[in-house]
Amino acid sequence: MKKALKWFDPVKTAWGGVVTHKLRSFLTMLGIVIGVGAVITLMSVGKGSTAEILSNIQNMGANLMTIRGGATFSSGGVRGAMGGSNTLTMEDATAIQDQVANVAAVAPSSSSNLQLVAGSENANSQVTGVTSSYLVVNNLAVAGGSFFTDAEYQRGAKVAVLGAGVATTLYPDTSPIGQKLRMGNLIVTVIGVLESKEGTMSSYDDSVLIPLTTLHQAVAETKTTQGETTVSSISLTVTDESKTDQVKTDITTLLRSRHRLLASANDDFSITSMSDIVATLSETSSTMTLLLGAIAGISLLVGGIGVMNIMLVSVLERTREIGIRKALGARQRDIWSQFLIEAALLTLAGGIIGIIGGWGTSWILNQTGVVTTLVTSDIVVLAVSVSVAIGLFFGFYPAWNASRLNPIEALRSE
Repeated sequence: MKKALKWFDPVKTAWGGVVTHKLRSFLTMLGIVIGVGAVITLMSVGKGSTAEILSNIQNMGANLMTIRGGATFSSGGVRGAMGGSNTLTMEDATAIQDQVANVAAVAPSSSSNLQLVAGSENANSQVTGVTSSYLVVNNLAVAGGSFFTDAEYQRGAKVAVLGAGVATTLYPDTSPIGQKLRMGNLIVTVIGVLESKEGTMSSYDDSVLIPLTTLHQAVAETKTTQGETTVSSISLTVTDESKTDQVKTDITTLLRSRHRLLASANDDFSITSMSDIVATLSETSSTMTLLLGAIAGISLLVGGIGVMNIMLVSVLERTREIGIRKALGARQRDIWSQFLIEAALLTLAGGIIGIIGGWGTSWILNQTGVVTTLVTSDIVVLAVSVSVAIGLFFGFYPAWNASRLNPIEALRSE
């Protein structure tokens, strides 16, 4: 028990030094408070933005994979493979569905920008021809009306499902369900409206979906020289997210074989999975978060310099006290630990106040809706650890300097 109390003595002495000079201690802590608060606020903004982006991607479908037509480029910038963008066909989509394992559903599609006219309203929008499985593959839902059926798809029915944004633009004062809509030279009947995806990375709110067979009837040049029907992209879902890489490899092998590409030729298509997008965005966002933390960390560094400056002044003011303590038998490590603990207490207290301030600022920013913030335990631990480490680092020299004072010279000081 006595031994424990003996170890507590330097802490009690250091605390006495802190509370004796309240204003100076507060001003010393202020730099640490601002630094820690800035670190937590800026890093929470980075974390929150990352979480929001990843959440939007997950809402689009974690198992989603998209194949787009078009030749890829070699590292030298030379176009490889077949060239052109219409390299995918309906037959490719069928082959993927039938021959590639771990594929749940496949949805080929083609798009064309057309002028939309509904009464006195008009807009330019992307019209996408899709199959009846498009909703399931892309994790979409109909808010009103219905989606077209397989029978309507097969006969190329002139029907359309509008994105929420297009529906509001073209039919601001009435329900679009059952209304006629002219798109280019094609007149269709609106049978449904998609649920809004506002706030996500998708553009479904500004799109118009019609049966792919209907689009192929309306748009010329949709056949290859072999008589196959071209599509601009093929979306698919994987039964198990862990099988994504294997599915990508199998699709690449299948399409290269179907497109009769030489071994030396580049792919005439590209495959993107949500896991690829998530990995890229996570890496980029992590880098940005660390950059924001590093910028805020500069204020912590400045606060640490302030701690060292004040501690050096404190040693100078208390030279006679140090001399008396040494004359009474205090060892160098006693003096050294007192000032070092005092610096650590200042930065620890500043860190705790900074956490409260940074957390509060992050909460306010989140409530305003301007940015999304996310305070995690690792940010808090990092900020406090760095603040205490700065106190120990910048407090070391003043503490070491105090411990080496000659007691006789210290007692002579005024």
